[in-house]
Amino acid sequence: MHIAETLDQLPDMNDLQSRSGLEFMQDMVAGRLPGPPIGATMGFWPISAEDGCVVFEGTPEFPVTNPMRGLHGGWYGAILDSCMACAVMTKVPRGSVYTTLEYKVNITRAIPLGLTVRATGTVQHAGRSTGVASGEIRGTEDGKLYASGSTTCLIMKAPLA
Repeated sequence: MHIAETLDQLPDMNDLQSRSGLEFMQDMVAGRLPGPPIGATMGFWPISAEDGCVVFEGTPEFPVTNPMRGLHGGWYGAILDSCMACAVMTKVPRGSVYTTLEYKVNITRAIPLGLTVRATGTVQHAGRSTGVASGEIRGTEDGKLYASGSTTCLIMKAPLA
C-alpha cells in the first residue's frame, strides 16, 4: 500500500476548511469523518467532543508494552496529546488548523494492561495563534488518576486546498 493511498482515507483540506474545529471533531465522534489512524493502532478513540473539551477512551493491550512488561510511556503521551490537542481543535475557527508545539506528561501510576481509561482534554486558553490545554487519564471504573499533562498548540490559517 502506498502512502498516498492511505492518506486518501483521511479527511481532506475541504473537510477541514468547511467546518469549524468543533464541527470537525463532532463529525469524527459521530462517524461522519474517519477517526485518527493512530487510535486504531494504539487502542484508543474519541468518544465526545464539546466546546473546549474532548474525551478519548482506550484500553492498552500487549502491543503497546515495553520490554519490562509494562505499558510504554508513549501510550500515555499519545492519548493525552490526542485529547488535549483535539480540545484545542474545538476552538479553531473555520478556515484554520492547529498543530501541537509541545506537550508534557506526568505519569502518576502504571495503567494495568486491559484497564479501560478515559483521557479528558480541557482548554485553558485559545487565542488567535496559540491554544493551551490540560489533560488527565483516569480509570473508567476506579476513577484513579493515572497521568496528567499539558500542551501548547499553534493555531494557523489552513493552507489553500
